[in-house]
Amino acid sequence: MMKCISWNVNGIRAAKRKGFLDWFAEQDADLVCLQEVKAVQEQLGDDLIHPLGYHSYWSCAERRGYSGVVIYSRRQADGLHQGIGHPQFDKEGRVVAVDLGELTVVNAYFPHSRHDLSRLDYKMDFCNTLLDWLTGLVADGRKLVLCGDYNVSHQDIDLTNYKANRKNPGFLPVERQWMDRFLAAGFRDVFRDAHPNEPGHHTWWSNRKGVRERNVGWRIDYHCVSESLADRVTGVGHQTEVLGSDHCPIYLELSS
Repeated sequence: MMKCISWNVNGIRAAKRKGFLDWFAEQDADLVCLQEVKAVQEQLGDDLIHPLGYHSYWSCAERRGYSGVVIYSRRQADGLHQGIGHPQFDKEGRVVAVDLGELTVVNAYFPHSRHDLSRLDYKMDFCNTLLDWLTGLVADGRKLVLCGDYNVSHQDIDLTNYKANRKNPGFLPVERQWMDRFLAAGFRDVFRDAHPNEPGHHTWWSNRKGVRERNVGWRIDYHCVSESLADRVTGVGHQTEVLGSDHCPIYLELSS
């Protein structure tokens, strides 16, 4: 079995102060994929670069204290993809991927459209470019996992107060339509496959007082897999009890 965890930590150094390393040690995961690390390796000690001796693979933003993704892997990767070959996205540290045998695990931090929608075009360009890159990998015979913070809730049941959010970033028609195209291209939202038609499964909550306790949130973090992996999914879930970020960790288990 392979266990992959994804978590937007909203700053890896802040997460460490809130118990990240203890949480990491408890997981016994094969892969831990973090988004929004907000740091470069030169700013970190070995405890965050190689926790428990794990290999780590980074894609960091040129701008300090912004974005950035990392994959911690128990085994050394056979191949590494730092970005998707487009500088306008790669300079923000949004994608890192590792090849492990026939499997490619992609860790992505999708852009936010911003409340004034000033980054909506950038986000949609990223989404379309990423999808082209992913379908190219599948065409080359790779079996794919795409995990991370997609910054979009796909269905009405994926967020509280969906009627009031139809014109808000993360739930815009164009963002949700991209999710439709992504899934139609041969990818599976494995959590929703396991929990169809069930509301209340959220992965992000505002920091406003009492919001998380009342579960007023959004599901914007996903594990999606290529069709070739769908029959190997043995477990999916959200660790909603884990604090330390405005997101919670999510996990995927695959049979060998």
